[in-house]
Amino acid sequence: MNTNLYIARRIFSSKENRNNLSHRIVNIALFGIVLGLVVLILSVAIVTGYKSEVGRKVIGFASDLQIVNLDSNQSFETNPISQNQPFLQELKNIEGISHIQIFATKPGIIRTNDEMQAVVLKGIGPDFDWSFFQENKVDGEPFIVQDTIRSNKIWISKKMADLLKLKLGDDLSMFFILESEPSIPRQRKFQLAGIYKTSLEEFDRMFVLVDINHIRKLNNWTSDEVSGFEILVNDFKKLPEQERAVRNLLLRYANPESPVLHVVSIKDKYRNIFDWLSLLDMNVWVILILMILVAGFNMVSSLLVIILERTQMIGILKAMGARNWSIRKVFLYFSVMLILKALMWGNILGIGICLIQKYTHIFKLDPASYYLEYVPINLTILHIILLNVGTVVVTILMLLLPSYFITKISPEKTIRFE
Repeated sequence: MNTNLYIARRIFSSKENRNNLSHRIVNIALFGIVLGLVVLILSVAIVTGYKSEVGRKVIGFASDLQIVNLDSNQSFETNPISQNQPFLQELKNIEGISHIQIFATKPGIIRTNDEMQAVVLKGIGPDFDWSFFQENKVDGEPFIVQDTIRSNKIWISKKMADLLKLKLGDDLSMFFILESEPSIPRQRKFQLAGIYKTSLEEFDRMFVLVDINHIRKLNNWTSDEVSGFEILVNDFKKLPEQERAVRNLLLRYANPESPVLHVVSIKDKYRNIFDWLSLLDMNVWVILILMILVAGFNMVSSLLVIILERTQMIGILKAMGARNWSIRKVFLYFSVMLILKALMWGNILGIGICLIQKYTHIFKLDPASYYLEYVPINLTILHIILLNVGTVVVTILMLLLPSYFITKISPEKTIRFE
């Protein structure tokens, strides 16, 4: 039998002196740990969920990686490349790549009787993955892209539809300025086939989906020319590895007679957004460190009070021959029991609040400021385990110093004083 653990259990389960000051101080310390763990669980779940949701929406518009002509500038007027590239089959076989699709972009202006709006046409091909826009669909159905017949269907955002006073099935006109005829705008008519809403206002006000053959016709491209290829990967955390693999593949297939191709990562294309999301990690670390330190200091104060209250017991144990470290372990075991009790309630409350928010979306956000309509939650078992283990380890390490006070207690004085 572990005598130290047995004594700690007796102290923990003792119903005596429940109204003492020490009991109240211990309860305050437990409440501090419970509250700290709840805050930590919510902070990690919200920040990781927010980063995941915003990043996923940006990727939905521009994919994880793009292969484009090196001569293309930062605008949406691009120099074409052939869609019949010799490396495509090998590109599809790279581990971690889930989908490859062609695309083309061109700036334009939507004009109605009352309003005008500058937009970017994103031309899509038969291989386009509609899953992101289907997930964020407000109304409508995807249109079919064929090689021989141009579709006049168009998808726009709800923000744009409200601004232009358009509804599903309406016809709209778009105007384009061509480099070959800068003084004569070219006009195209489309029919509104779908409306989406992502709450990324910067993107919702910009991108519309059309048949890629319209952009080919406007730019006088051939039937096999595109702005580039969009690549989706399975694991965003491994994006740098995938980028290197694609870049090495392009270098192997480089041809002096063909346009120079290069790879653009979504992190580089929209660096301001992803840099801002990275700064959120610092907020989580600050909260994590502060809350664990507060919980540790609460337990330190409560342990000191308990040691002072149990000086007679300590003196008796020393008189019976117990070593200082053995007695310190009694109080450390007792502290661990208190911490585990607090963690149990902290997990119940923290996980409970996360699950309620995840499935009910009670707490809302302003999409104009936060890009999302509600507070996102990303709750993982690994995060929960790490937060609990980290709290226990740091708190116990902080308790080692106050437990050293036990070595200064003299059995003669404590027994005589009593």
